[in-house]
Amino acid sequence: MFLFLKYLSRTVHEEQQFENDCKRLASSFKTIPNEDRHHIGEPRHDDNAREGCVSFTVWRKSLLIDCNGFTVFDSRGDMVYRVDSYGRRPREVVLMDHAGKSVLTLRRLKKLLARLDDWLVYEGEVGDNGPSYKSGKLSRKKPICFVRRRLGVLHAASKAIAYVCHATPRKQREYVIEGSYVNRSCKVLEVSSREVVAEIKRKEASPSGGSFGTEVFVLIVRPGFDCGFAMALVLLLDQMFS
Repeated sequence: MFLFLKYLSRTVHEEQQFENDCKRLASSFKTIPNEDRHHIGEPRHDDNAREGCVSFTVWRKSLLIDCNGFTVFDSRGDMVYRVDSYGRRPREVVLMDHAGKSVLTLRRLKKLLARLDDWLVYEGEVGDNGPSYKSGKLSRKKPICFVRRRLGVLHAASKAIAYVCHATPRKQREYVIEGSYVNRSCKVLEVSSREVVAEIKRKEASPSGGSFGTEVFVLIVRPGFDCGFAMALVLLLDQMFS
């Protein structure tokens, strides 16, 4: 009986702490009038934001108890993405929208000589990625890209921490990620133009003065870059460096 009461007390405390965290996080969002609301991914223009950029608040916490994951909010405080995973280093991570529909599936590459942090990115839900039949023909879902963590001491002066490549045998680099995910200070750059397409930054302290640390941070997506794909890169960096 004593152990049960102790467990019940701990559960109530965790729920209260979770509710307090939600309230503190919600109070940090900027309120946007209803008539100024916009669709996710559509650029928003105001005096306090970079022109054409979309900003998300990323909370490194699942809304499900006993789950690891992420909850992502837009600038008006609405949840737009979520991730609910079991285990610290899962073989597969699924990025879902607010309704639980699969947006992108991230899978560790399973090959004999593959590195631990080699990942394939697929659109939507992959399932077991086994063969499926369409119009009487055997087909497989193909990945949209390949992501690899930079390893080794070669080119030590480089700021690169990961590369996003075409999902082809040559795996030509399309984007490079530079900075430090541990410190929540990263930039995603297009290789050819060196243009920044997305950025991870620390979230400023709340009006009450509390610090968010590294569990809550900001993802800024530039015009023309897919917001869901930018969030998928955040998930991969978390798997590689956390």
